[in-house]
Amino acid sequence: MHITAHLDVDVVAVETDDQLSVLIELTAPPAPEAEGPRPPSTLQVVLDRSGSMGGARLDGAKTALINLVDRLDPQDNFGLVAFDDRVEVTVPAGPLTDKLAVKRAIAELQARGSTDLSAGYLRGLQEAKRVAGAGGATLLLVSDGRANAGVTDPDALSGVAAKAYADKVTSSTLGFGLGYDERLLSAIARGGVGNELFAEEADTASALIAGEVDGLLSQTAQAASLQITLSPQVRAVRIANDLPVTTTGNTVLAELGGFYADETRKLLLVFDIPAIAALGLAQVATCEFTWVELPGLTQHTVSVPLHVNVVPGDQAAGRIPDPVVRTELVYLQVQEAKRRASRHLSAGASDAALAEINRARGAVTDALAAAPAYLRADLDEEVSSLNYLAQQTELGMTARAAKYSSADSSYKSRSRGRNLPPATGGYSNEPPSGGSTPGEPPHPRRS
Repeated sequence: MHITAHLDVDVVAVETDDQLSVLIELTAPPAPEAEGPRPPSTLQVVLDRSGSMGGARLDGAKTALINLVDRLDPQDNFGLVAFDDRVEVTVPAGPLTDKLAVKRAIAELQARGSTDLSAGYLRGLQEAKRVAGAGGATLLLVSDGRANAGVTDPDALSGVAAKAYADKVTSSTLGFGLGYDERLLSAIARGGVGNELFAEEADTASALIAGEVDGLLSQTAQAASLQITLSPQVRAVRIANDLPVTTTGNTVLAELGGFYADETRKLLLVFDIPAIAALGLAQVATCEFTWVELPGLTQHTVSVPLHVNVVPGDQAAGRIPDPVVRTELVYLQVQEAKRRASRHLSAGASDAALAEINRARGAVTDALAAAPAYLRADLDEEVSSLNYLAQQTELGMTARAAKYSSADSSYKSRSRGRNLPPATGGYSNEPPSGGSTPGEPPHPRRS
């Protein structure tokens, strides 16, 4: 793992309250050269088969699952739990020694019943844990409906997902169509340190399911985390990215999840520094990065101390903030605004959502003037994305806007640097098209 840290300023004024922003970039190891068969991977799928999934949605999901079975190796573990108001272990988790039988079981699934999402998810976790082994497992939950039975509290299911992640099971979610509860699927993906995906059409869903398999097979690091230990003179730290965080005393632990080969992610830390009385070099914090490198399952830990110079006030007055760090801070603040807008939309508060969107557009527009040239494309795409969200909200398409906003901000805040597969409709990563019709989202640029 290659790790670099960039401070927005390298000096602070003596005896003056201040803030310090630090941009951390982490680049995962490259894919190892093939030396014999790769270690087995584990993928557990939990599929909604309720009545609303009937027709093209279930057919598209089944086709995507059959295709991914073809791409996995016989030694890989695969399992499928299907749920409506009942739960069925369609394919018990285990090695794919009989792909034909697995594909036949998938093809025979039919839509029926209502939606007990929690029962399906919990049973899928049991299957994943049973076969995960030292390399862990990835669970992908696919649903198009609102849970109307079982546990429906987002915080409760987020806690379940977080506990499963501690047991080496990552949970990703794919919301299909416009009828699912984005708050529920977002909570599971966040707690499970996985991806939150959104697809309106079957083709998009198929591409995103294939992308999850690509990610699983190309991982070179997993169980990555960042522990920040604050120095006594620092009051607090905030992680601008939307990550699961645990705070204990002067230590903050953030879960980063798995990394694909050569993937670069950006993290933004904001330190609250009270007045420091002594001049000279002061340590702000120690950042300790831990990850397990694949395929050898070797654990690594790297410590990066962060320092800043404390100087007289007149000297600090002439400092020029790093435009790269400041641009990234605005970018992540916009993602926070989109998450708030999504929550407002889910609650039916369109005016509050539009206010968030408009404030975010103003922030992006202001940031464009000072942004480095190579980051302006990201900000231009944010303007396009925010314009689309405002348009959809004003047209009364609040379900689409809520889901797009939640999934888009999740990707850009948690997994910045990771590419989504090309897709059509719903949620795509094609280059910006310069505008959107009411039914077409802008195409996010993946940095």
